[in-house]
Amino acid sequence: MPKKKVYEAVTITDFASEGKCIYKSETDGIIFVEGKVAPGDVVDLEVYRKKKSYQEARVTRIHEFSALRTTPFCEHFEICGGCRWQNIRYEEQLRFKEQQVRDHLERIGKVQDLHMLPIVAADRQQYYRNKLEFTFSDSRWLTSDEIRSGEALSRNALGFHIPKRFDKVFAVRKCQLQPDPSNEIRNELHAWAEKEDPDYYDLRNNKGFLRNLIIRTANTGEIMVIVQVAQPDENRTSRVMEFLRQKFPEITSLYYIVNQKGNDSYQDQVPVHYHGARAIREEMEGLTFMVGPKSFYQTNSDQAYRLYEVARSFAELTGNELVYDLYTGTGTIANFVAKFANKVIGVEYVEEAVADARVNSQINNVFNTRFWAGDMKEVLTGAFLDQHGRPDVMITDPPRAGMDAPVIDVMLNAAPERIVYVSCNSATQARDIQMLSGMYRVEKVQPVDMFPNTHHVESVALLKKYD
Repeated sequence: MPKKKVYEAVTITDFASEGKCIYKSETDGIIFVEGKVAPGDVVDLEVYRKKKSYQEARVTRIHEFSALRTTPFCEHFEICGGCRWQNIRYEEQLRFKEQQVRDHLERIGKVQDLHMLPIVAADRQQYYRNKLEFTFSDSRWLTSDEIRSGEALSRNALGFHIPKRFDKVFAVRKCQLQPDPSNEIRNELHAWAEKEDPDYYDLRNNKGFLRNLIIRTANTGEIMVIVQVAQPDENRTSRVMEFLRQKFPEITSLYYIVNQKGNDSYQDQVPVHYHGARAIREEMEGLTFMVGPKSFYQTNSDQAYRLYEVARSFAELTGNELVYDLYTGTGTIANFVAKFANKVIGVEYVEEAVADARVNSQINNVFNTRFWAGDMKEVLTGAFLDQHGRPDVMITDPPRAGMDAPVIDVMLNAAPERIVYVSCNSATQARDIQMLSGMYRVEKVQPVDMFPNTHHVESVALLKKYD
């Protein structure tokens, strides 16, 4: 077996995309580095993958820490895959996120003379999420100290997956992503289940009973808890539900899902309402949004408001415009901009989300919105545009994969004066902007930090049609 190449006492050069860092070797070029390192760290590297134009390496030793570092705030930092940048000072996180958006738009989008506004920082870098998912596992990740102790320890865990190990979960004691009572609900349920029903799920062999826990905490103070079980056992499920109902009367909405599939995804499953309200309420600028067990809602409520403020500002609405909101989801953006427009038409593939969007308009007395469910390219035909009007403004907020070419064609055919492109992936945003560049120019771009202590960044771009 060939010996793996190593680099000794080299200095990490910069951040790279997807949360990695890079070391630029004068002789070997770009080396992407995995691990929780920072630019300025002096490290030893071991190459584990070699490509034509780059190599990938992992850190085997850190000789000297970078001045960009700070002390991680979470006790689980070393093993958890979330909040990977909490060892980087926040101002440096923001600097790189800005640079990442700029690099993508200039390199992939071919945008020249880019006017990029300073990133919108988050006021809270901890306890900012309104939704977390935890996994029950009968194969808990053991620490080195636990292994060395030789003690007979419980292998059950309720927590997060170890990075790149789908079958290993570590038991979270305190997660600093979601506000109270999230930690207490998870810890108390784990303690109860260990005694009363310790049949935690076997992720490798797909067997067991207790499977997944979802906690949603709204900015109104309302709380939704959803438990996934792997078998249709009404008696055992009721015992779990009753424990949560009685132990935590503050839970506003309580559901369970019987999921017998080979994975935890639940959008194709039927949530069973057990107790309390059927939805919880999020509030934004006087609007109320109902969030059900399968509803999509931005997981950082504070920054979602600021993101939508940017999008509405970029739309330059005067009250006379016809706005099309693509990938409208539950109509959050559509309802948020409606009072500043003449009419808003929302289009979304998921029918349940469209039903939620209509309810959100109804409860907020918003009467100038209309929503359609279906594939974007099949809904927004020439006949649809002729019947409902060609938009003055299009707002689009696609998933991370961005928009495919047929949707771009739909937008070019509709030919609005302005396009506001909201993105959670500036690389695919840049790709799509390049496909629109024959008809539109980028007026300005605003990054928004939705997820502090991670490499993720939202980006809002305003495109205007050439005169």
